[in-house]
Amino acid sequence: MEEKPQIWDNFTGVYHMDSHLATKNLLPGHKVYGEQLKEHQGIEYRIWNPRRSKLAAAILNGLKIFPFHENSKVLYLGASTGTTPSHISDIAKKGLLYCVEFSPKMMHKLVDLSQIRSNIIPLLEDATKPLNYLHLVEKVDIIYADVAQPQQSKLFIENIRLLLKKEGKGILMLKARSIDVTRKPEMIFQREESKLKTAGLKIVDKIDLEPYEKDHMAFVCEIGF
Repeated sequence: MEEKPQIWDNFTGVYHMDSHLATKNLLPGHKVYGEQLKEHQGIEYRIWNPRRSKLAAAILNGLKIFPFHENSKVLYLGASTGTTPSHISDIAKKGLLYCVEFSPKMMHKLVDLSQIRSNIIPLLEDATKPLNYLHLVEKVDIIYADVAQPQQSKLFIENIRLLLKKEGKGILMLKARSIDVTRKPEMIFQREESKLKTAGLKIVDKIDLEPYEKDHMAFVCEIGF
């Protein structure tokens, strides 16, 4: 018998369905990345794959702070083709997602997604240069960064300083191997955490993403300065 969808840990818009995470599909009948669609009592849900989405992995690994709501305004750095943004789009159905992506190839797919999901705004920009898109983005409730490059923490901090509301939250998906392949990931996580704190950020949650993602840590931060 099909399991009735249950709200996951009081997280807005996140459901537990047939032993999987799911979000209500903003556009019934439409898939984004080949995900499974399931229906219950006339409502369609998209199964949220934790091996394709670091946010889903963090939720399954015990994330406690989930700041997304139906009216959330989000700056998403490193949106790629829109896998995780599409699930946030389901959740923040009355909000907006400003999706920054540097790769023109990825941007083509993101633009296509924005044509059918009106709460996604694609920006072909470099997340290390937030001044270039400062005039295009309002202050947001959440900054979500998934940019696998050596200056991950620095660009995250700079975007927060310029574009996050004082009471907002920042989520950094930190990939250790993109920073330094010669050091142990644990050492890199400690060093980058220190950088975040030195910059005036308060870390309110952190989650290892194993076994879904190797050498990744999710940091949830608040503005402390």
